[in-house]
Amino acid sequence: MIIKTIKFLGSFPALKSCPKADRPEYAFIGRSNVGKSSLINMITGVEGLARISSTPGKTQHLNYFDMDGKWYIVDLPGYGFAKTPGHVRHSFKKMTDEYLSKRESLQCAFLLIDSCVPPQEADLAFADWMGEHQVPFVIVFTKTDKKKSQKNENFLKDFKSAFMQNWEEFPRYFISSSETKTGREEILNFIESVNIAYNSKE
Repeated sequence: MIIKTIKFLGSFPALKSCPKADRPEYAFIGRSNVGKSSLINMITGVEGLARISSTPGKTQHLNYFDMDGKWYIVDLPGYGFAKTPGHVRHSFKKMTDEYLSKRESLQCAFLLIDSCVPPQEADLAFADWMGEHQVPFVIVFTKTDKKKSQKNENFLKDFKSAFMQNWEEFPRYFISSSETKTGREEILNFIESVNIAYNSKE
């Protein structure tokens, strides 16, 4: 897939204020500081498109990016240890839950998992929630070029083991690195295949 034009449409505080649901869209979500912005920038090929910050919790709304006028990338607020007040985190969760469970044009959520750390309860619980609410999702393991990831070489096996305690089948997954661009082609090919299926239904 070749992306020719990318446009930031804006940050929307609630599902009801989002752009018209007239094309396929793909949401990116994960624990705070999982490397979400870096992954989005890598996939789109535009450095700085999604804001990168060393401070977790900077994404506070549903951030929409128009891709060639044909599909959307949606950057969702992270969850986990963001240094934000409790009532704000609750607001993030309510907004995200409503979007994921009710957005008609959402084709797939990309759940980002940090390959540098052991399986995290927050990630497993969020995957369980999406399963319970029938939200289609795939997993993207991030930061696989980092030394911490290389020391934790069993990250995939360990995460699978923890994940499968509540699941019968492991979802499709991608191995990625924003630094080396590992996984970019595979993720874009996946999105393209889903777009083709979406358009064939119309």
